[in-house]
Amino acid sequence: MKIVNLGESNSVLNRFVAELRDVNIQKDSMRFRRNIERIGEIMAYEISKNFTYSTKGIQSPLGIAPMNTPDDSVVISTILRAGLPFHQGFLSYLDNAENAFVSAYRKYKDRLNFDIHIEYIASPRLTDKTLIITDPMLATGSSMELAYEALRTKGHPAHIHVASIIASKQAIEYIKRKMPDELTTVWVAAVDDELDDHSYIVPGLGDAGDLSYGEKE
Repeated sequence: MKIVNLGESNSVLNRFVAELRDVNIQKDSMRFRRNIERIGEIMAYEISKNFTYSTKGIQSPLGIAPMNTPDDSVVISTILRAGLPFHQGFLSYLDNAENAFVSAYRKYKDRLNFDIHIEYIASPRLTDKTLIITDPMLATGSSMELAYEALRTKGHPAHIHVASIIASKQAIEYIKRKMPDELTTVWVAAVDDELDDHSYIVPGLGDAGDLSYGEKE
């Protein structure tokens, strides 16, 4: 399995991640969502470099232009609800992609212990396609694993890209154990060292869903 940490290279991506973390800028939910979208756009561009390309003759008003364009059939999947603005960023660049949605949530057994539940999935067939699973926060990796298993009921993709903004080291190791090495590339913008007692990433940024769309009951 290949792990690509885009935050290790200096680019404007790091400013967008810094603003997501900033407790003062977080108060502007519109900017928070837009920064997630912009990171999705950057990641979509970077991931697209790994697609399969071929040369096509494109008719212009004055002749035929040979252009290398991608051949992959792409499906962008997101884990609701925090993944929605991230998904939109990917879709802005990969606008001819198909789309899939998975609903996953934490069901707490007590204050600190929970199980992950999958309630809903809507997806096209995935066989021989390039699947991109987007989730802005990769805390424990359990939601990603269950979303992947749910999506696998729709077929076997040719390649899988797991895209997250901030991941914990624990989640990276968990995904390495649970998802097929030969098919999967993990893309992140930052890797943080710790999880707290509630399995939130530290320093992380808090609850991405609440910051995007308001607190849930």
